[in-house]
Amino acid sequence: MRQAGRYLPEFREERKKHDFFTICQTPELACEVTLQPIRRFDFDAAIIFSDILVIPQALGMEVLMKTGVGPVFPEPLVHPSDLNKLDVNVDVRTKLNYVYEAITLTRHKLEAKCH
Repeated sequence: MRQAGRYLPEFREERKKHDFFTICQTPELACEVTLQPIRRFDFDAAIIFSDILVIPQALGMEVLMKTGVGPVFPEPLVHPSDLNKLDVNVDVRTKLNYVYEAITLTRHKLEAKCH
């Protein structure tokens, strides 16, 4: 539903105010857009709003979301030696903590919905 949710009017309103990665990296916003389809369709499960591209960002790569194009890597990994540019000692728990926080916040809001 994450992909389908992007067509919801309430999601489009959030996108007018915030860029894609800001939504991914702000737990409250990620939680909100995760819950939008749940509220609208009363589903019994949620898929957290995030993106696989937060992984290369955590490793130190720049990823831009270009309108009408999609994700763009200004400096893509082209040669095996480019792997040396990556932060291989990254503390994923710290760098991607916003994902953990979004999951926790969403779980709490869903638990409140069930009671």
